[in-house]
Amino acid sequence: MKSAYFDAFSGLSGDMIVGAMLDAGAELDELRSLVAGLRLTGCELSMRRKSVSGIEAVKFDVKVLEPQPERHLGEIREIIDQAGLAPRIARDAIRVFELLAEAEAAIHHTTPERVHFHEVGAVDSIVDVVGAVWGIETLGLDDLLVSELPLGNGFVQSRHGVIPVPAPATVALLAGFPVRLNDGPSEMVTPTGAAIVKAFMQPVRGVLDFEVERIGYGAGSKNFADRPNVLRLVVGRRGGGFDADELVEIVANIDDSNPQIYDHVCQRLFAAGARDVTIIPAIMKKGRPGVILSALADRALREPIARIIFAETSTIGLRFHPVSRLKLPRRIVSVNTRFGSIRVKVSGIGASPWTIAPEYDDCQRAALAHNVALKVVMDEARTAALQVTMT
Repeated sequence: MKSAYFDAFSGLSGDMIVGAMLDAGAELDELRSLVAGLRLTGCELSMRRKSVSGIEAVKFDVKVLEPQPERHLGEIREIIDQAGLAPRIARDAIRVFELLAEAEAAIHHTTPERVHFHEVGAVDSIVDVVGAVWGIETLGLDDLLVSELPLGNGFVQSRHGVIPVPAPATVALLAGFPVRLNDGPSEMVTPTGAAIVKAFMQPVRGVLDFEVERIGYGAGSKNFADRPNVLRLVVGRRGGGFDADELVEIVANIDDSNPQIYDHVCQRLFAAGARDVTIIPAIMKKGRPGVILSALADRALREPIARIIFAETSTIGLRFHPVSRLKLPRRIVSVNTRFGSIRVKVSGIGASPWTIAPEYDDCQRAALAHNVALKVVMDEARTAALQVTMT
């Protein structure tokens, strides 16, 4: 399994991600051919070498030659669907824009389909997203990792007016990822970059056991006094050991809440970034039946998770403690089946048997769309993923 570590000490954006991939071995002419299929008029792709603090990086640019219309999610879907892209590239690119639309819709209290894409609906953002997804495929990257992200500070001008840095959509998309607020003199992570991170990457904390094969640098367009404005992409393989991370477990004992609320509480906790939520039946004081509600989350999400539990349940006190985890390395693969493309989580290490788990939501949608049993879709997705894993 080939891994990629995005060392984002100076933040990241869509063009920096594509530039780093081009520097790591992806070919610009191939990307140009791919983008030609999008039939986006008035744009021109280029790359050049740029020295930043003595580091030779690739600056990827999409030059816009004529005014571009504002676009809705449906229009962007249509552009990508009709471009003749490989199914996985098309699907994953659309997913990035769906994540952007969901974040913007929550901010503006509307629906994803009604969101007007301004900056991120522009031709350069569409090219950046498709280019990043194409780069993942071209470089054969199965396991994408990202460092802590500096989010900068200040204000920027948008189509809606002056907004704070980081942009609201960026903050929403990076829930659950380790970030550094007020680190950096301006916007360090763009909404497009944040959506790509959200769609494909896993956060890394602490030491990473890694075998380096090649390195690419993607240059940004700004100049900073305190750091080079480049994104470092390290391609290689993780060490053979288990993955590890540090989380916090937040626990409440509840014996006086209507049990009908628990499904709603779980959905809210997962939406807020909880990694896992568990509800265990228990006998409380004075012999009363109750439950133990437990949520695992990144340490930075302790307060948001606590606020949800206090707001949605009758508990008046929580306890929490750090939790260290060992995990099997895992990756998400998209497999083609009779029922469409299905995402599958593949976990394992070395020669041991691998765990293959089709994504439930994908399988359920496919089963309903094709009027077949859910288990039929899941079995076919599992078989297809097994063939991919064994090759």
